[in-house]
Amino acid sequence: MNAILTLNAGSSSLKFALFSVEGGVLEDSPTLSGQVEGIGAQPRLIARGSDGQRISQPINDGGAADQSSAHRAALSQLFSWISAQRADLTIVAAGHRVVHGGERYSAPLLVDSAILEVLDTFVPLAPLHQPHNLRAIRTLADMMPGLPQVACFDTAFHRTQPAVAQAFALPRALSGEGIKRYGFHGLSYEFVARRLPAVLDDRAHGAVIVAHLGNGASMCALRDGASVASTMGFTAVDGLMMGTRTGSIDPGVLLYLMESKGWDAARLTRLLYKESGLLGVSGISQDMRDLIASEAPEAEEAIALFCYRIARELGSLAAAAGGCDALVFTGGIGEHAPEIRARVGALSAWLGISLDLQANARGAQRIETAGSPVAVAVIPTNEEWIIADHTQHLLRAA
Repeated sequence: MNAILTLNAGSSSLKFALFSVEGGVLEDSPTLSGQVEGIGAQPRLIARGSDGQRISQPINDGGAADQSSAHRAALSQLFSWISAQRADLTIVAAGHRVVHGGERYSAPLLVDSAILEVLDTFVPLAPLHQPHNLRAIRTLADMMPGLPQVACFDTAFHRTQPAVAQAFALPRALSGEGIKRYGFHGLSYEFVARRLPAVLDDRAHGAVIVAHLGNGASMCALRDGASVASTMGFTAVDGLMMGTRTGSIDPGVLLYLMESKGWDAARLTRLLYKESGLLGVSGISQDMRDLIASEAPEAEEAIALFCYRIARELGSLAAAAGGCDALVFTGGIGEHAPEIRARVGALSAWLGISLDLQANARGAQRIETAGSPVAVAVIPTNEEWIIADHTQHLLRAA
């Protein structure tokens, strides 16, 4: 049986999913999935096997001298494990999450050496993600020459936004260099957009605000299923408060830290991406589950700020979309934290949002009250499936 492999590579992790293709139909759920953690240090495979049991086992990288060698060792042992689990499956293509497609790529595409060179030029736009995404493609190409590989861009879904929604108030020369609002989490929003008609009926074609809430968090305004505005901009640190990221911040704060403390780009990067957000405000944890369980006032302050920022951006996105016919929650927090959904709903009552607290608490798909003029839904996202689907379609067209 044929199968499509999806990969989401980070600096020290490699998330994967394997989707079987039965009679030309892509399965809804992965046959195998998991991740390799600690690449370059103490790598370990954490996954669910074909029997559904969770496994955790160390990976021997042979003392890899660099990240490329470490990723190669991780991929090699991952393939060995997949073969041992499902010898009947043949991997016919691989789909990759690639964070940045720049202004050039607005749809997934089959990757070759020339396209990889172009994608390399986008590394300055996403230095914490793009190099690792591309390394996985190159490593797999070395290991399995001839295997079709597809790049699926997190920015592509947002290329439907009007020019005014993508622009910064910068000199034209800088804007011409590609400094603009790109938006991210596009693969998640695309999956949710495909599910909207089944969940929202006619409202799916109206003004829908989707909140992708997790360790990385953003929101997107849709019209007729297409992106018209998003909270993330030039980078994935903009917009909402996140697990360890600041979200939107007055750039004057950064200038102040440079001038008063002598902080350089590396120190500011650590502040913006690693030390702030829920972790920074609470001083306790970046995990929303820990904060909800905590009785510390600092935890409550972090939760309150998180919800306030969501409600504030909801108003902004409703303005961009010309209204709010529906609000959709997705992502780890959006799908599994009814308390956060309830708080956001209460803060957004002025928009006509009214949650059925019992439906919300039990995790129903539609959680608005019968009289609410705004539909409210919870739709689990599946970025891996959307990558596999794009890969299959491009494979057919090749």
